[in-house]
Amino acid sequence: MKNVKNVHFWQVDNKIKNIIQVPGNVILPSAQAWRKFNWVKKYFDKEPKEGYFIWIKKQVDSPLATCINIASPKASQNLTNLMVVEKGIKVKSNVICSAIGNNLCGSHRARGKLILKSGSSLEYNHFHQWGQNDFVSPDYEFILEKNSRLIYNYKNSFPPKNLLLKTIIQSGEGSSSNLNLVINSLNSKVGILENVNLSGLNSQAVMKLRLVGRENSQTEAVSVISAKSPSRGHLDCQGLVVSPKAKMSLTPRLICQNKDAQLTHEASIGKISEEELTYLRMRGLTEKEAINLIVAGFLKT
Repeated sequence: MKNVKNVHFWQVDNKIKNIIQVPGNVILPSAQAWRKFNWVKKYFDKEPKEGYFIWIKKQVDSPLATCINIASPKASQNLTNLMVVEKGIKVKSNVICSAIGNNLCGSHRARGKLILKSGSSLEYNHFHQWGQNDFVSPDYEFILEKNSRLIYNYKNSFPPKNLLLKTIIQSGEGSSSNLNLVINSLNSKVGILENVNLSGLNSQAVMKLRLVGRENSQTEAVSVISAKSPSRGHLDCQGLVVSPKAKMSLTPRLICQNKDAQLTHEASIGKISEEELTYLRMRGLTEKEAINLIVAGFLKT
């Protein structure tokens, strides 16, 4: 965000710095929404202490923006977020979660539910940037009603010391989801659990992972697509191990419980070839510059 003061919801550590309302819609702290709207209680296990509530009731022409920062040493966040997109609404949301400093030893936990009502569409761009000793655990569930559309882009170019990323998508009739995860790990322990449930008739899902392991990073990803009705799903997992001490495990799973469902997957873990490095070094790049260029290209594929 070029100007964080213009975001619609901005929190630093455990303090809300700013909320900007959008006409016809509702943006509140989660705790206030709990007290104000009885219907939101069915989406929360208990009264939330912090986090945001965004209720999109009318069309929004520009992207909604939220920013969650850790700025103090050993700050601990435990967010409960809820976004509801009403019928037929199309919206784009940009979310930034980051540490303002590389050695704050902060903790960021976030549980969220995103409800897409019938015929609605959401593009959810989730950007993470953390310090080398942070602990981060986002846990999100997307509920897609009939004929809704989801694009979920998660990018983490600066992972924390420990990252545990969980995503569940419940796919209703005729809904479609497109997930894109990009993580460039450096001395990080990364755990990923992605689960798409194709329970609705003619629902569709495409899941794409691009993971890079550097230095002493350890990455373990389990990606599951399950089909209980006539539906289509595709899983594309690719990893690139750059350093000798890096470790990576990719586990794609397809679970078919309907004879008319079609599920496919492709998965691979590769390395940077000496031929690529030699070619780029002959062009005047250092080895580090060449590796960075190759990694950048891989993460964009």
